[in-house]
Amino acid sequence: MTDCILLVGHGSRQHEGNDEIRRFAELLQNRHPEWSLETCFIEFADPLLGEGLDRAAARGRRVTVVPLILNAAGHVKLEIPEQLEAARERHPRHEFRYARHLGACEPILGLLERRLKEAMQALDVPDPRTTGVILLGRGSSDRVANAELSRLARWLYEGHGHELVDIAFTGVTYPRLEAVVQRHHRLGALQQIVLPYYLFTGRLIQRIEGQIERLRGQYPRTAFALGEYLGFEAEVFEALEARIEEAWAGTAMLECDGCPHRAAAAHAHGHHHHHHHG
Repeated sequence: MTDCILLVGHGSRQHEGNDEIRRFAELLQNRHPEWSLETCFIEFADPLLGEGLDRAAARGRRVTVVPLILNAAGHVKLEIPEQLEAARERHPRHEFRYARHLGACEPILGLLERRLKEAMQALDVPDPRTTGVILLGRGSSDRVANAELSRLARWLYEGHGHELVDIAFTGVTYPRLEAVVQRHHRLGALQQIVLPYYLFTGRLIQRIEGQIERLRGQYPRTAFALGEYLGFEAEVFEALEARIEEAWAGTAMLECDGCPHRAAAAHAHGHHHHHHHG
């Protein structure tokens, strides 16, 4: 049976972010020239997910759908499964597998630890006990998705000597970046490191850069360091490759499997979402 991998990016209103997803797919193809690979987007860019599923089905009887997404919120739990069910109806002789999103995992943790080390070096390696660390994510109305950021922050806290490791969000939920910076300042932080938990560039990355500049003006005695977003680092590829292997082995377990919020949402919309992992 022929196989095809469908890489699903979120999509951005900015062309640069979508171009980075396409570039990531090219680099992944270079790492695995034996793979048949297609790329699509959930919104804002073409091809959209439905067309992407049809393209992948045209290239392989077995399609592995891989979300190039960090958190398991509505797109991962509802929208992609809905589109998968529709694709199964259009292609009844095909097998569709659904891989896990990237999420909190060892490769991503390792990359964040490296980003933290780089930021400390940019600040001339200050005392970690007086250096606050803020892991900054997108924010979601899904509490499980937000909790993944908390999990990574706890992992960062372990063994690195930083007494202040917190999370913040750029939208939807709280706390926001400014509030956490203010809290760290009151607690005596002399330096602040902000680590964006984003895969690629986009409007929110530009917004974060602007926020850091304003914070430097508000706290002139505090040294700020802004880490790079995750991007094209080897750890991201390793995490994605592990998710693909899980899907092929039939061991992928989604955050939403058994989730009462997903079940309630499905009932409210009159849909039944069944995940098939292989």
